[in-house]
Amino acid sequence: MANKKTRALTEDEYSLIIKTIREGFIDKEGHKIKPNQRIAIALTLQANLGLRIGDVINLRLTDIIKDGSRYRLDIVEQKTGKKREFTVPQEVYTYIQSYALERGVKPSGRLFDITVRQVQKHLQKVADYLGLERIGTHSVRKYFSLSIYNNNGYNVELVRQLLQHSTVAVTQHYLSVQSRECEQALQKHIKLPS
Repeated sequence: MANKKTRALTEDEYSLIIKTIREGFIDKEGHKIKPNQRIAIALTLQANLGLRIGDVINLRLTDIIKDGSRYRLDIVEQKTGKKREFTVPQEVYTYIQSYALERGVKPSGRLFDITVRQVQKHLQKVADYLGLERIGTHSVRKYFSLSIYNNNGYNVELVRQLLQHSTVAVTQHYLSVQSRECEQALQKHIKLPS
């Protein structure tokens, strides 16, 4: 993905990518690409938590702590050095626990014995197979952020907080969207001749 800006996945693309990774496929050169549950689950966690892939693959069960009636992350982001303490929905925590139990991963052990590069390369093979362009692991984080934005009244500030960006302007650029007010004003201003 050198020098190419990744884009957000759509809901359908996200579902298709995860399904393809889980099932495996035969690429255009006739090579069999085996199913890879670890990568599918790592990307699923990224899509549900909004973390960068490096933070996802370094997760441990002990990084998710019980805090009253909820679970929350207790990590420091690799890229920014910022503490991340957001809620982990119960369903997502249960999903992570099930994966760890099935794989025999100890609570203090890394959930994924893979590298960021392995995830990137596998995702690129899947994207090529599916004919999707400008897709990388960051496309999943962008999918998370756009989904939060669209499903929560175009609340850029909420997305900013979840991504831990320094300013709303950074988040708007990241989302490649304008504020809701700008979008509505432009829609109301259409003056096309009959």
